[in-house]
Amino acid sequence: MSNSKLEVLTPDNCQMIFIDQQPQMAFGVQSIDRQVLKNNVVGLAKAANVFNIPTIITTVETQSFSGNTFPELLDVFPGKDILERTSMNSWDDQKVRDALKANGKKKVVVSGLWTEVCNNTFALCAMLEGDYEIYMVADASGGTSKEAHDFAMQRMIQAGVIPVTWQQVLLEWQRDWAHKETYNAVMDIVREHSGAYGMGVDYAYTMVHKAPSRQKSEHETLAPVPAPVR
Repeated sequence: MSNSKLEVLTPDNCQMIFIDQQPQMAFGVQSIDRQVLKNNVVGLAKAANVFNIPTIITTVETQSFSGNTFPELLDVFPGKDILERTSMNSWDDQKVRDALKANGKKKVVVSGLWTEVCNNTFALCAMLEGDYEIYMVADASGGTSKEAHDFAMQRMIQAGVIPVTWQQVLLEWQRDWAHKETYNAVMDIVREHSGAYGMGVDYAYTMVHKAPSRQKSEHETLAPVPAPVR
């Protein structure tokens, strides 16, 4: 008996939705450091772009409450339409349903704010009414407290949502380092957004493989000059 949830994510079998990655929504996040959250969201967006994942961006009450989508996220997808709505649940907007259907992928990777409201309601409704599989990116989403995020994740997992993290998704899409067509772009994302892992990649490139350092500005290293010791 086949189980589609045992299939790994590939660039061909999934789509991506960013739900309400907006400043006023981020102001309320307490479950994760907000700078880390933004870093993870943008890293995930860049990964989706590298692997040509069909991507949707939704917003809620932009002018009256939530503010504009993070510009760093929008710049990853120049020219992409933003799907505005009034409901806390993206599934309640027909544009979102139509976009999901048009993308033609039943596996939906989700990054959004807040976990316990907009992510939760979208996930449950998309599964129940649209027969989608939901992959919730836990560290590219945030709730108004750690408990709000954690218990919302637990509720969704009990309902069949699959929890993932942003770097897990990135590397699942890459899968094999022999896929050279995306290798360099993935390494660029890792070096910029993956913290200690990225530092290790920088070290290996420069110290082991003798590649030039990746900063864009020029710097001269001045040799040591011992000072007199009394």
